[in-house]
Amino acid sequence: MRRTSRKKRSTLTNRAIAASAALILGGGGLVAVNVYASAGEGPSGSPPTRTQNAGRQLSTIDCPEAVNGLPEVPDPARGEVDRELAAMDTQITDAYRQFADRKEQLARDPGLAENAVLGPLRGKRAASLDRIGIAIGRVAERPEGLASLAGCSLRANDDQGQNAGQGQDPGDQDPGQGEDPGQGQGGNGPEAADFVDIRSVRPDADRPRKRRGASRGSFTTDCGRNENGKFNPDNVIVAPGVSNGAHHMHDYVGNQANDAFASDDDLADGATTCRNQGDRSTYYWPVLRLQNGQDEDDVDADGGGRDQNTGEIRTPSRVTLRFVGSPVGRVTAMPRFLRIITGDAKAFTNGDANANASWSCTGFEDRQLRDKYPICPEGSQVVRTFAFQSCWDGQNTDSANHRTHVAFAQDDGRCPNGFRAVPQLVQRIVYDVPPGPGFAVDSFPEQLHKPITDHGDFINVFDERLMRTMVRCINDGRRCR
Repeated sequence: MRRTSRKKRSTLTNRAIAASAALILGGGGLVAVNVYASAGEGPSGSPPTRTQNAGRQLSTIDCPEAVNGLPEVPDPARGEVDRELAAMDTQITDAYRQFADRKEQLARDPGLAENAVLGPLRGKRAASLDRIGIAIGRVAERPEGLASLAGCSLRANDDQGQNAGQGQDPGDQDPGQGEDPGQGQGGNGPEAADFVDIRSVRPDADRPRKRRGASRGSFTTDCGRNENGKFNPDNVIVAPGVSNGAHHMHDYVGNQANDAFASDDDLADGATTCRNQGDRSTYYWPVLRLQNGQDEDDVDADGGGRDQNTGEIRTPSRVTLRFVGSPVGRVTAMPRFLRIITGDAKAFTNGDANANASWSCTGFEDRQLRDKYPICPEGSQVVRTFAFQSCWDGQNTDSANHRTHVAFAQDDGRCPNGFRAVPQLVQRIVYDVPPGPGFAVDSFPEQLHKPITDHGDFINVFDERLMRTMVRCINDGRRCR
């Protein structure tokens, strides 16, 4: 999708309605819906303990991440399983829309949430999980217990904002940022507590030095800043063959053939924005939007306004794509079409087991935030940094959960047993935004645009010759561009 024109529309009325419609369950009576305020589910996919509550403001719908509860999915079943998992994301999106649109009515009749939102959602999820079981059962032993992944609840927001950003001094929130919860992004976040003045954050501790034998070189590829405005809400890694599989808009640099239906052959033949035409890799991440009262041309489109992603898309002022080496040894070539996702687009409800967000400001990049957006001083720009996984299992270019075929190095810098070190992509994206809390990344609607949901995606489509050049540069300690 290309941007064309922007139309300035006032969002004051909508924001006032959203704020006045905040769902507060009062009266002290029993609530007929499951409500909880835990930090999220663990990597196993098991939900946290639910408790019956009243008097808390509800913020979102929380469901177990189904892919985390699946056994290894056989290759012949992956296509069908991926489509059902994408359908389950759409089910949550639709249910969240009903929840958000009917908050006033639900506040008057809390039992309606169970009957009109959660019950139907569980039924749809149960049907999808049954189809997943059937698909796997055709080619392997059918998994048991999938029905336990169908349950969803409403989440109370009294845990929002209580986890300080990494290295943040307690109580050092930027004063005067007292917006009502729910402002921005069409009324579903972010909120004032999601931002912190970068000057109040402690600098990170010194990182371990590289050891003798480390691969100290680097290779930088220039693929632009998405000046040509290539956007779509697809995710060819997680939801191949499914339009709007991400339910949020992505920036793309590099390969221009990337959409939900792109095959490896399509990517190999695709045009690229990279200056070196030997790099046809695809690099993509959620767009960052300003909350300035202006709408993009996707205000009525999937991934945009239909999925509660609103505001002016901000083109980065700078994008740096750099591949670096291992702190303990040499690296080997990545396989062509290797897919890597870093971070977790659902970290707000899943918990931070797979989160890898890192936010800062120019001039302050020794201070990194994981679960807060930075408020940068005048003259400083917002920085998003992604350090991708740097260990590969030596066999697979992808895996059923799109994670287990790659890994991060251990604390000692070595790869886990059975994995080998490959060049590590370090992606730095810089934005010139007005000082203050008026921006957010796109997200799944129920993730409320939380900064911890930031993530990046990469598919390696370097030609073999250029990949060999990269590996030599890194292992020889040279800095190549």
